[in-house]
Amino acid sequence: MMEPVLKKRILTASILIPLALFGLFYPPPWIFFLITTFITFAAAWEWSGLMGLKKTASRWLYLIFFILLCSALMQVSITFILISGFVWWWIALLLIILYPRGSGTWGQSRICRGVMGVLTLVPCWAAMNYIRDQPAGIYALLFLFALIWGADSAAYFVGKKWGKTKLAPQVSPGKSIQGVAGALVMGLLIGFIAIWLTEAPLSIWFWCLFISLMIVVFSIVGDLLESMLKRQAGVKDSGRLLPGHGGLLDRIDSLTAAAPIYAVSMIFQGM
Repeated sequence: MMEPVLKKRILTASILIPLALFGLFYPPPWIFFLITTFITFAAAWEWSGLMGLKKTASRWLYLIFFILLCSALMQVSITFILISGFVWWWIALLLIILYPRGSGTWGQSRICRGVMGVLTLVPCWAAMNYIRDQPAGIYALLFLFALIWGADSAAYFVGKKWGKTKLAPQVSPGKSIQGVAGALVMGLLIGFIAIWLTEAPLSIWFWCLFISLMIVVFSIVGDLLESMLKRQAGVKDSGRLLPGHGGLLDRIDSLTAAAPIYAVSMIFQGM
């Protein structure tokens, strides 16, 4: 008999993957921008709960602040936003490694956690639209989604079968080093498939595979950051997007880190 957790994962995938593919291939760029904007604002609402804001009025104030900030950032260089996100995710990795050390400072400050929300969500929003606007951007995003979905599935099944050594027990007790190894192997496999399908020249093979691994690594960092914030806030799920399946942030946590890393790699590559 199929386990309840696996049933939830399959049900969630059967709903969200077709929606994601439809949103990727069908809408023109301006509709894609509106969709990602709505998702970002909805995620900011959920993030307000991770800040420890209980009153609806306080959560609305954070969302309004977030929207106004995003409007102002429309005038800022997207490269600056993406580089800021790139730097932030290395800082986030350090916070995860140190946790719970240091959480007495940022964990008790709603302002700090609010800033963390901006640094997590805004670069992802910018990255998604930056990548979409590049030549073959749709297929670049498809590659990103394939890496995240494939790595997540591999980590789950490998961790379930062979996971013994905890990756970050203070942050997310369910994740194992063996699961991470499975995710990295899957990332390399998907990278090889992408190289084969695109007939990429041999000179960029190493770069493509390196970026594939980096995306997988930071997709895990994105997942761990949200787990850390939920643990700090004392909540199991970020919201109630899908009954029994958590909130929107629970669905896009890997993407929040992977997308800016991917976008910055495209900038470095001169795309």
